[in-house]
Amino acid sequence: MIDIDYLNFLENILTDNRKEKFLKVLQNRTNHFTIAVEDIFQMHNTSAVMRSCEIFGIQELNVIEQRYGKSIDKEIAMGAQKWVDINTFDSITNCVDTLKSKGYQIIATTPHENDCLLEDFDISKPSTLFFGTERDGLSEEILQRADGFLKIPMVGFTESLNISVSAAIIIQNLTNRLRNSNIDWHLSENEILVKRLAWAKNSIKDIKRIEERYFLENLK
Repeated sequence: MIDIDYLNFLENILTDNRKEKFLKVLQNRTNHFTIAVEDIFQMHNTSAVMRSCEIFGIQELNVIEQRYGKSIDKEIAMGAQKWVDINTFDSITNCVDTLKSKGYQIIATTPHENDCLLEDFDISKPSTLFFGTERDGLSEEILQRADGFLKIPMVGFTESLNISVSAAIIIQNLTNRLRNSNIDWHLSENEILVKRLAWAKNSIKDIKRIEERYFLENLK
């Protein structure tokens, strides 16, 4: 449960414009879709995917660090790491099991012939969209455990896009369609409160000292 008094205390430190911006952005956030990236060798691509998640309203990014274990490039992310939840996993199995337990279907993005085209994808089901490595694409484990497959229609000679480009195209298309649908895709009231608290903390300098002062005074 969120401590509403503590949330109000922190938000009183913020400007009205900042608080209004939080509420406006949260009205367009969703957990109906989530994104997963698998062992991305060039970490700037993961950072760029995270930035696309933030821009188009995807709240969670799942990162599998089974082999390379690199960190987010903060310059490319442009601060998006403050507003997007990043879940890290040390194995494909752990990631897929966790997402399935949350009710997500696993959708592998691949350029294979028999995949569902982007414009034909059924947006009604909560889905995790998996993107693979620059070198090899998605692993066999994910392809075997996938509930469906998705591809971007292409008409040129080149058969694939950079992962950050393909993720941006897919995320923009699906979130735009979602917002124009009758699907209940918004965050719950409790999820919004959780994010308001987290974002307030991310916005306040010297938050540890302020937290200590607040709890010390309120425990007396």
